Amino acid sequence: MDVSALEWGITIAVTVAVLLFDVVIIARDPHEPSLRECAIALSVYVGAAVAFGVWVLLFHGHDYGIEFYAGWLTEYSLSIDNLFVFIILMAALKVPREYQQEALMVGIILALIFRGIFIALGYQLINNFSWVFYIFGAFLVYTAVSLVKSYRSHDEEHPEENRIVRFAQSHLNVGERFEGLKLWYHENGVRVISPMLIVIIALGTTDLLFALDSIPAIFGITQEPYLVFTANVFALMGLRQLYFLLGGLLERLVYLSLGLAFILAFIGVKLVLHAMHENELGFLNGGEHFDVPDISSLLSLGVIIVTLVLTTVASLIKDKKDREDDPAAV
Repeated sequence: MDVSALEWGITIAVTVAVLLFDVVIIARDPHEPSLRECAIALSVYVGAAVAFGVWVLLFHGHDYGIEFYAGWLTEYSLSIDNLFVFIILMAALKVPREYQQEALMVGIILALIFRGIFIALGYQLINNFSWVFYIFGAFLVYTAVSLVKSYRSHDEEHPEENRIVRFAQSHLNVGERFEGLKLWYHENGVRVISPMLIVIIALGTTDLLFALDSIPAIFGITQEPYLVFTANVFALMGLRQLYFLLGGLLERLVYLSLGLAFILAFIGVKLVLHAMHENELGFLNGGEHFDVPDISSLLSLGVIIVTLVLTTVASLIKDKKDREDDPAAV
């Protein structure tokens, strides 16, 4: 894919401009956004992603357009699953609703930074070592199995209990109240750390873990750094509004983790097949390429869309049945 420096420059400039606009607006008026506000903003972001995909398709070719849409949907579905963790995190750390927008904005910026770093590292790896696809593929299959095990055992996530967060809470003089994005202030004449710093640390560490899953997944769909970057940007834009818009609906998507597990396993198998097709490891098949099928981007897009639709429909049907069977428990 031939992407000019001008295209890269415009893309990065627009991304930074949107982030700065969000930061200024939120900092000026911290509040819990209305459903109308969230719906309008989310419609703009999703519409922009669809329009961008059309532009890629028209100016860079059909295959690249399909790769963008497949990558965007994969990253978006992973981001929605991550919202569960954000909801748990905000509740556990008692972040006031009016300041949750600010915390989420910081989380999104950190996610973009971490993913940018991982994209650069991943691109260098796959360009120099084709066997890294074996590792990426195996890691995604392992992640998929872990998601299924977690679903079957009904394990609850406690992101606020990670070691870095516990260390910060026990070694820093943390105050009682939130004051927006102020990271320290004076309380009873003593300088204290704002609890918002603990929230940012928790968001940063969880974002780092999310990047470990998402970057191998997107490289399983496209190896074009421009598409990898833009798919991640569009997946993260609007995540803040989605957090407030969906809220309780996220808890009703009970099969989402299973759907994501299937998608990750599918992409993992695709990566392994690609690695076998490009095999250069001497101890496998004498260093010769394996005669295996290469899964197309169009098939990948179809599998992702069908899986997400079936997962959502099945989740809502089960939720409706549970409500009818036991309204009091719901």
